[in-house]
Amino acid sequence: MTTIRIESTSDGLALFRFDKASANAIDPAFVEDLIAATAQVAADPAVRGVLLCSAHPKVFCPGLDLRVLFEFDRGTMGAFMTRFSEAVVDLYALRKPVVAALSGHAVAGGCVIALAADLRVLRRGGAQIGLNEVKVGVPLPWSVALLLEANVAPTALTRVALLGNNFADEDALAVGLVDALADADGFEDACLARLRELCERDAFSYGVTKSYLRAQATAAMREREPELLPEWLDGWFQASTRERIQKTLAAMKK
Repeated sequence: MTTIRIESTSDGLALFRFDKASANAIDPAFVEDLIAATAQVAADPAVRGVLLCSAHPKVFCPGLDLRVLFEFDRGTMGAFMTRFSEAVVDLYALRKPVVAALSGHAVAGGCVIALAADLRVLRRGGAQIGLNEVKVGVPLPWSVALLLEANVAPTALTRVALLGNNFADEDALAVGLVDALADADGFEDACLARLRELCERDAFSYGVTKSYLRAQATAAMREREPELLPEWLDGWFQASTRERIQKTLAAMKK
């Protein structure tokens, strides 16, 4: 069963509807579906733009599926993270407009996916976005650090990356994690309107310009991620991190 449904509009927009049990938590199946969906729309000239959205009203994506990934050994986890990085970079490099409709929480890996979009719209009134990896004891992957440098205000990097704070409403807008806010009523329509605005630009010129703007970061992600992955794995498998994850899993069961 697919974890991401591709829905089409009459005017050539593709909605990546995240619809996975456990509220879209990221596991190998989700990553492979995201890679496949991105490749499909990249190759389809009829698709003008992509909206990332969720079938779950309160959650866009909560990050990695700890219940599954905690059981992985180092080799399996390394392979998974390599594919996750490829999924994010492929989405970031897509030569078509991409808008993230954050109708619910987008934290950790969910925030990472959102950062790959051209624009992020956050629902007012409680939906949060942030990266809590350092709190858990895991460093941010190299590619995520580059995404943050490209999107977040330099003065906010400590709060976002090193303190691992979550942000909502105007606070999320101020630090640069999102580009716009929208009310819950008519939220997805508002996000589609922003996507259509981007799609009104000449598709060829938009795609080439986007590729130029992201070329340096994309190349650096692809080049150095494999080299730096072992350091990330050291963080994932250190004893203190394993203990924190176990406590999180125990809390989830209650």
